[in-house]
Amino acid sequence: MADSSSNSIRPEGYFQCNIGDPELVQKFFEAERVDGILHLAAVLPTAAQRDPVLATLVNIGGSVNLLEMARRFDVRRFIFASSLSVYGTHPAEERVSEKHRAIPEDVYGVAKLYVERLGEIYRRQHAIEFVSLRIGRVVGPGAQSKSSAWRSRIFEEIRTTEPRVIDVPFNPAERLLVVHVDDVAKMLLMLLKNAQPMHDLYNACCESVTVANLKREIESLNPNVTVKLGIEDSVANPRLLDDSRFEHEFGFHPAPIFEQLRRSN
Repeated sequence: MADSSSNSIRPEGYFQCNIGDPELVQKFFEAERVDGILHLAAVLPTAAQRDPVLATLVNIGGSVNLLEMARRFDVRRFIFASSLSVYGTHPAEERVSEKHRAIPEDVYGVAKLYVERLGEIYRRQHAIEFVSLRIGRVVGPGAQSKSSAWRSRIFEEIRTTEPRVIDVPFNPAERLLVVHVDDVAKMLLMLLKNAQPMHDLYNACCESVTVANLKREIESLNPNVTVKLGIEDSVANPRLLDDSRFEHEFGFHPAPIFEQLRRSN
């Protein structure tokens, strides 16, 4: 497993390194037989805006390192966790499919699109089965994001018996495309294990929810939780999504987010 945070080898066989360091990445591929790659390592959007140099070194440079190792060590399948941010901002009523033009608006989205394009080149020139999954806002327990802590807290604190306030920075009328972390894992594994995906690009199966409805559902499930809303618009992302390509090919139908919240409760 590649990590963008530190450089060490754990005795359990977990290899942790900065994917921006080509020598360390190569050591892993020399030590282990790799049949497929699930590439999720990245500097996330808010941190990327704060430090675009680091984001470029990791999100682009690290991806180049992994693609080169895939080429040199004959890795067959390379699954890239891309992002809906490659599409940029779209009107609330526009449903975005894989055929829409990609026009990213921030450092994070630009890097994701670059890696997608580079992966296409490696696919053509080196026969690597490169497939991108464009993912929405991931929610669910366990994340450690400081800038978007609400994505985890709405699941982690749904059972609290003490008063809690969860800050969601978006205005009540805004729509967000969300997907549970467990469903993201399932979709990535489907792409990795499928004998031959029909496409090299998929929108992840996401659900469009309004922020006001999200607040109402959470507070109805647990009166101890107050969801405090902000005034931000959802920029650099679409609000409605056509995810039928993945859904039809793999027969995948994730449970609605509100249902998954109720299960957590």
